[in-house]
Amino acid sequence: MSVPRAGLRVATAAAVLAGLAVAVPQASATGRPAVKISAKADSTTRALVQADPSRAAAAATVCGSGYALSRAIPLPVGVDPSVRKGTLFAYENSGNGCAILDNNVGGAKYMYLHVCRVDGTGCDTDTGNFSEYAGPVYLTSFACAPVTAKMGTTSSNLYFNYNSEYVFPCD
Repeated sequence: MSVPRAGLRVATAAAVLAGLAVAVPQASATGRPAVKISAKADSTTRALVQADPSRAAAAATVCGSGYALSRAIPLPVGVDPSVRKGTLFAYENSGNGCAILDNNVGGAKYMYLHVCRVDGTGCDTDTGNFSEYAGPVYLTSFACAPVTAKMGTTSSNLYFNYNSEYVFPCD
């Protein structure tokens, strides 16, 4: 009877190791947290996630579970993403939108994030001095939602004052 038990132990150990071999290489191959990216995400968003996946993943956890990144905008607009002051992240989940303004310089900074429905109603705002991020701000019916994102040492000394007709892709 010791032979079947030994065989069972070997088979069990082999199954456990096989399961680890399937799961671990994906995590260790990239060495980075996974970020769910919307099929609507543009090339800038995809490049930002590839360059700094941990930042996008951290912002996604602030929104809650099930959100996919639909847009990431390095701010101020036009700067190399490696020298950006902030990043505006827009996530979507089953008809709901969530935006985060990420502080890329560290230390408490004045931050303002304001997002509305396309018709200008249902707005959500987060403002204050934050060392990590402003938000999350949430919206339903979020397609083409206008956004304002500001960050600086004070409300009158800004690194950027970003206004756009939309932060979420228009469907």
